[in-house]
Amino acid sequence: MNEIRIIGLLITDRIKEAGKTQEVLTRHAQIIKSRLGFHEVSESVCSRVGFIILQVVGNHSDFENFIQELSDIRGVEIQQMVFHY
Repeated sequence: MNEIRIIGLLITDRIKEAGKTQEVLTRHAQIIKSRLGFHEVSESVCSRVGFIILQVVGNHSDFENFIQELSDIRGVEIQQMVFHY
């Protein structure tokens, strides 16, 4: 059975947590198939809140290590979806 894993990350303080989050994403780049990031930007302000959607691949152990490292970052909320086909 094949699966598609989608991870949503809500970063509550981009200024404070973006660097740590980027380090984890870079360290686990081999399991990230797609990445899409959002944050509100206007002429006068750049939002401190950011949202990232990831499609991840790879074995279960790599995935669990990735999720654990993200969970260790204060200010990052993680939601997961898994589709089986």
